[in-house]
Amino acid sequence: MLIEKTLAMIKHVFLTGPPGVGKTTLVQKLLAALSSTGVSIDGFWTEEVRESGRRVGFDVVTVDGDRGILARVETEVSADRHKYRVGQYVVDLPSFERLALPLFRSVENKRVFVIDEIGKMELFSQAFIHSVRQVLESSACSVLGTIPFPKNQHIGLVEDIRARKDVKVFTVTKENRNDIYHDILSALKECLK
Repeated sequence: MLIEKTLAMIKHVFLTGPPGVGKTTLVQKLLAALSSTGVSIDGFWTEEVRESGRRVGFDVVTVDGDRGILARVETEVSADRHKYRVGQYVVDLPSFERLALPLFRSVENKRVFVIDEIGKMELFSQAFIHSVRQVLESSACSVLGTIPFPKNQHIGLVEDIRARKDVKVFTVTKENRNDIYHDILSALKECLK
């Protein structure tokens, strides 16, 4: 017998959807709404880096505004030095870990921890995977995160998150991205009760 997840069971909220649909924008709006009510928040999101209108990479940005490189378009120089690649991008794992991993140590003092995103680039870091698993098991805070849209590929940690009984996953589309905000905010507020 299948049991539908009720909001009372939910501790963590994740957004999924195709790339570029507005997940990070929604995360930022939700953070603004929560912080305006005094909720303590930490974590990070990813932002595209563009030069002359062309996407050249991604940065990690903390809730406090610190910024570090996540990935850049592969060049001949970077091709020989780095082994972590996703498509045309070379992942700067040391930069990512230097900025993101210390944030996980502060979860005990926060009500909401943001992880945008748990994707291929971030999952090159075994320390990141371990930290995500720990924060999901922590009773200290709720996670607001983003995960890749399901395709015909199995990403262990992402599938584990989807299967958790204490996780509510919202699928964001171009059609619903303006209307789904209030449902997600309600779910987050319920997590914080």
